[in-house]
Amino acid sequence: MSPTPQEIFERYVYAGSMTRNADAVAETFTEDGVFEAPLVPADAAFPRKLVGRAEIRTAMAAYYERQQQDGRAPNLEKSGYVLHTTTDPDVFIAEIDTVFDGRAGEDDVSVSLVQIFRVRDGRIARLRDYFAPDLVN
Repeated sequence: MSPTPQEIFERYVYAGSMTRNADAVAETFTEDGVFEAPLVPADAAFPRKLVGRAEIRTAMAAYYERQQQDGRAPNLEKSGYVLHTTTDPDVFIAEIDTVFDGRAGEDDVSVSLVQIFRVRDGRIARLRDYFAPDLVN
């Protein structure tokens, strides 16, 4: 039986946001999977489009390295998400509100985003990630 949208999403979030494991993130995608961040400027540090597991793995590893230098991790108690299924069983949408704890004396940082997933054979075939580009180092 194919995994549910909930299972696919949770596997992706655990691999990415929670453990920052670029190899595990890449494995949630099909071999020819595509990760797109359409709102990111062409000259940003994070690429707008990644094609294939190898590109996804390399770019996510670099992104997670920058995140570790920043020193912030998501606060799971304050963060949340809502999944929406669609009439197409291979497409679902995630609304995500992630809260990062503030550093000493600073306010928490909240990031809201929307991700559109297209899946094939239990893996992500295309992920469109809509977030504020100024939040990416």
